[in-house]
Amino acid sequence: SNLDAKLRNQTRIEIKRLQRQLGATVIFVTHDQVEAMTLADKIVVLNEGRVAQVGTPLEVFERPNSQFVAGFIGAPSMNFLEGRVAADGGAIEVGGLAVPFEPSQFDAPAPGARQMVFSLPYLALVARERPQTDVLLGKPLPAAAAAFFLAAPPASGFDPTRQLQWLVDSPHRLAQYRDLARGRGQPLRINIEIDVGLHRGGVADEETLRTMLQMVREEPLLRFAGLMGYDAHTQKIPDIAGARERAHREALATYQRFVDVLRGSPLMPQAGPLTFNTAGSPTFRLHDGSGAANEVAVGSAMVLPSDFDTPLLADLEPATWIATPVLKVSDFAAPEGVGALGRLARAWDINHRTAHFIHGGHWLADPVSPPGLSTSVLMGLSSNQQLLVGSGTQALRPDDMVFFRPRQSEAVLQQFGDIAVYERGRIVDQWPVFPARG
Repeated sequence: SNLDAKLRNQTRIEIKRLQRQLGATVIFVTHDQVEAMTLADKIVVLNEGRVAQVGTPLEVFERPNSQFVAGFIGAPSMNFLEGRVAADGGAIEVGGLAVPFEPSQFDAPAPGARQMVFSLPYLALVARERPQTDVLLGKPLPAAAAAFFLAAPPASGFDPTRQLQWLVDSPHRLAQYRDLARGRGQPLRINIEIDVGLHRGGVADEETLRTMLQMVREEPLLRFAGLMGYDAHTQKIPDIAGARERAHREALATYQRFVDVLRGSPLMPQAGPLTFNTAGSPTFRLHDGSGAANEVAVGSAMVLPSDFDTPLLADLEPATWIATPVLKVSDFAAPEGVGALGRLARAWDINHRTAHFIHGGHWLADPVSPPGLSTSVLMGLSSNQQLLVGSGTQALRPDDMVFFRPRQSEAVLQQFGDIAVYERGRIVDQWPVFPARG
């Protein structure tokens, strides 16, 4: 950057020529986006020390994955205008201008879009409502559940033979799916779950994997689709003397060993493009494309429930809350029979002085606003009118709102119907969710 413009351009050409002549991988660090675009085969865009996007120069330029990348790449840089989707959903309003658009182009995934689901009802829903989506089951389902789905395929055009990967975790389950394929005369795509060190089930040794690959090879109706190795819980183990980092390194190495076994299998040349799925929200940032996996699964990190408050996700903001009204406010009094304990609690703990009964409750969530509210062991829990005790400094009155932060996402959000989208002090939209299903 200290060279004059002409010499700078000549130097870039010489660097590129030298790299091609040597045939070596070169890491070139620059703050000059033009330099990156002209020299690189692949660009890694960093923002405050974190990877913002990885891709070819054209991919990063044409399909930036964030506003930061969109504004950083390109000369002159991209302009941004603030707008909102119109109430009827048919236009984007920017200032006084309404730009028409077709909502379906945003709602419907493009061909090749991928999704992971964890239950039969959600599989049926995705197949019906988003028939262009490729689906990987996130856990093994009984073969009877698979048979139930296949017996009544959706009329949407979703093709299970081509778009659905059934996850299997053992030779026994694979034999069940083989029998199902034979009984129906229908091909099934099989993804094998591997144990990468968390011991949550799945294939734990190379010999078992070889056995299952041989079973697939011998059955014309079974199509091998790839591997799934879940490593998210490495971030949940106690971090004693670097245990989390060791666990993750072992998970990566184990996944690589299984892929190496696969590459040595006679099945490999027949398989075509394969899915090597891994991660989960707690660990998705640890996967940079250099390992054996070629796909990461991310969901809860998008809304950050409290169980996902980990160092790796510390820069993310919670995006979902439960808002519920206060129904009643009174001085706290314990039920008859434990009244003495109630009076003792009021005297000992200032936060047991005021009782607030809210609408609903007993959710997998914690009250966070206003601060200082909690449940009382003297009253227990209720899903009808939950008691929250506090000091009274919250000054809550009936019809005021209490906000809870969910601990999980899919286990909580579907209990409340449509999600109200709050922006700039008002609710601007309602987003539908999947109906609650087990």
